[in-house]
Amino acid sequence: MQDLCDTIFAKASGAGQAAITVLRLSGAGTRGVLQSVAGRLPEPRVASLRHLRHAKTREVLDQALVLFFPGPRSFTGEDAAELHLHGGLAVASDVIESLLACGCRPAERGEFTRRAFLHGKLDLLQAEAIADLATAETSAQRRQALRQADGALTRLYDDWTRRVLRLLAHQEAAIEFELDDIPTTAADDARREALALVTEISAHLADNGRGERLRNGISLVIVGAPNAGKSSLLNALTATDAAIVSAIPGTTRDVVECRIQLAGVPVVLADTAGLRETHDEIEHEGVRRALRRAESADILIAVFATGVEPDQATLRLAETRPDALIVVTKCDQAGVANPAVEGALIRTSIRTGVGLAELKAALEAQVERRAALSDAPVLTRARHRAALEMAKRHLETAANIARSELVAEEFRAAELALGGLTGRGGVEAILDIVFNDFCIGK
Repeated sequence: MQDLCDTIFAKASGAGQAAITVLRLSGAGTRGVLQSVAGRLPEPRVASLRHLRHAKTREVLDQALVLFFPGPRSFTGEDAAELHLHGGLAVASDVIESLLACGCRPAERGEFTRRAFLHGKLDLLQAEAIADLATAETSAQRRQALRQADGALTRLYDDWTRRVLRLLAHQEAAIEFELDDIPTTAADDARREALALVTEISAHLADNGRGERLRNGISLVIVGAPNAGKSSLLNALTATDAAIVSAIPGTTRDVVECRIQLAGVPVVLADTAGLRETHDEIEHEGVRRALRRAESADILIAVFATGVEPDQATLRLAETRPDALIVVTKCDQAGVANPAVEGALIRTSIRTGVGLAELKAALEAQVERRAALSDAPVLTRARHRAALEMAKRHLETAANIARSELVAEEFRAAELALGGLTGRGGVEAILDIVFNDFCIGK
């Protein structure tokens, strides 16, 4: 029997007594494990109905569907299998106990996908896309993850890598044969090509963070004076009672967050402490956090209440953000219509519902503009952006120095940075970071 200690397993799904629980296995000992718990090996890639037995006691544990995927034609590139069990907790628990008795061990985070990467079944960008697909909350996120899994980013970065490698090869040839008849235009040609790559990478980076926003969620922050109606507005937009609403000023003292969807895009909606001068230490910290969140927000909602003179703190924030949405609340009440607030106003009333549809439409328009998918592949992670910035810097340096040896080193550093994106360069140091974001069983 083969070494079973290399076989990993994970529960891929399970949703209660009436559902099916799927256990996935992969590793060198998978064939031996299947023979031990399910009898003879099933025909490859054909579902077979088998009695599963405990590896030690030989007690029948379940009647289940068993699938076998011989390597390298499997997701991981190794021998792999799936056990489709009845969904009872006792069934899954006893079958897992049997697998442990066979020498299997539970998979670590992202270990199936990591093994697929190490066996050349997919590159690092595609591995990250699988993680994004597994956690996608919206259709837009799903579409973006599928495009990346299909290799859209890989093809772009591989093309840049090949061009840099060609520059490096030409540069090293010029160094090696500097006494021979190397065309005098070679250095100028290399400089032009390096600058062309810089231009292309810069255009790719100048995407306003669309892919990252879509993956992580767009930040939408509500600011305003105490009792301006911020918490009521958050509750109305989320259709929940997430924030406590009270007539007592300073009720909200920390940032209250909710995740919603607008235009098919995930949005992190945050209610903040009322902006005012205060001697209360806790409320003062809440105001400080509110200002910090407002500065980093993708979308800002500045809230003013009908019948109340607009506060200067909220006005200053709105003036620094020309795209801020100005919302006047409590418009069903009598009072001054806030003539000091400039710009297009959206007048709302939580009690009557007036203006809420208009506000939601305005928010969706801003969200769509910030997270719109383009035909070109987009960056989805800070890791991608950092690697591209590094490659760009090395190419810029190479285009502006004269010594051929130093130029070659800059090209080599640029190629390593680009290769690290797909995993074709030296990436051992970042593998743990990438796969730690995965859930168990992927």
